[in-house]
Amino acid sequence: MTPGVTPHFSIARRRFLQSLPGLLAIQALGQDGPDIVNQKPKRVGLIGAGWYGKSDLWRLVQVAPVEIVSICDPDKRMLDGAAKLAAERQRSGKTPRTYTDYRQMLREKDLDIVLIGSPDHWHALQAIAAMEAGADVYLQKPISVDVLEGEAILATARKLGRVVQIGTQRKSTPHLIDAKKQVVDAGLLGNFGHVDMCCYFHMRANGNPPVEAVPDWFDYDLWTGPAPLRPYDGLPHIRWWRTFMEYGNGIMGDMCVHMFDTVRWMLQLGWPQRIQSTGGIYLQKEGKSNIADTQSATFEYPQFHCNWQHRSWGVPPDPDYPWALFLHGEKGVLKASTMRADFVPFDKSQNTLHFDCFFERQKYPEDLTEERIELNAAPATRLHMLDFLGAVARRSRPVADIEDGHISTASCILANLSMQLKSPLVYDPRQRVVVGNRRATELLARPYRKPWKRPQLV
Repeated sequence: MTPGVTPHFSIARRRFLQSLPGLLAIQALGQDGPDIVNQKPKRVGLIGAGWYGKSDLWRLVQVAPVEIVSICDPDKRMLDGAAKLAAERQRSGKTPRTYTDYRQMLREKDLDIVLIGSPDHWHALQAIAAMEAGADVYLQKPISVDVLEGEAILATARKLGRVVQIGTQRKSTPHLIDAKKQVVDAGLLGNFGHVDMCCYFHMRANGNPPVEAVPDWFDYDLWTGPAPLRPYDGLPHIRWWRTFMEYGNGIMGDMCVHMFDTVRWMLQLGWPQRIQSTGGIYLQKEGKSNIADTQSATFEYPQFHCNWQHRSWGVPPDPDYPWALFLHGEKGVLKASTMRADFVPFDKSQNTLHFDCFFERQKYPEDLTEERIELNAAPATRLHMLDFLGAVARRSRPVADIEDGHISTASCILANLSMQLKSPLVYDPRQRVVVGNRRATELLARPYRKPWKRPQLV
């Protein structure tokens, strides 16, 4: 097998369905599963050809007979590299059309599915434009940079009847699915009393690179789009952009959204009743970064609270769970992360339960040569893609539907607003206001840089 090249689809599909995620996929796809994965190839476009955009695309190619028709990115070097890899990966061997401007790509109106892996500040405009062009959408998390953008994406999806799957693939992670079934659903925790969530990764870029000339192969103005135009101090790719609030919502918006969304799925939770947060830049003050290096947040529900804590310095309290969730019940605690899960009962006479992360290195050897791949997340993303395809075929809602993605994203954004305003917030999604707080309501929508215009609420 040529490194980096996906085998013939029938082989790839057979070996996938023989794996544990494959068995879960059969359940997700339902009785129409074989017809769904063997149907006429979907025409696919990718917006954002960076690390995770390509990663999502390759996982889709591994499980479905898709045709990659077009790829868009304002970085011409990255764009050309992605198009070359796509020709190697897809069965037809064809090189996709390339675009630097997503509007030109979508103007063709010839795509069934659009994958969006661009930075957060682009998600709303691109997702809505893709749906208006007739496509179903696989949208990376968080779905938006402000609350009303998320409301606009959700309203557009419902109005047009589009399927929108969010890249919160913890819901498709095999060991977490097992932990939910065997511990939470089985009632081993008893009554819930509290939830903790955390991230202690040293992931906050904090350098002081000099301002420099923009290279001719990179359209920095187009990359910036509706966000404020910062002085160019090097390529914003590979996480540099994540260290600025101009483009996202910090570690809260990047990492808490995953764990909070997983908690909501496991416990079947909707909107929190109230959100409050504190934090700031406490230690890492030497660089340009303007996102919080330390932050706590509480998402309040009637019977218990969900607490979040992140620090981009120091060490985690539990070395086995540096980015994780902890469900505390009267009978025990469930610890869960992307790498493992453990149920520890308070009754010492009962057995603990351990759930290992599932890998597919042997079934997908091409994964081993892929640059920057998250091998632990690849099986989950493959399963997530199959769930998405099943929903597309049935015109139903996927496991990570846009509404859940919006609730999880908006809750994290509201936590940041609470930290900024030093006040607890109560959001009313029907009225789209923060109850009793005019200033917070004004901050539900960020200003757009001209000539870009905010999406209109349907």
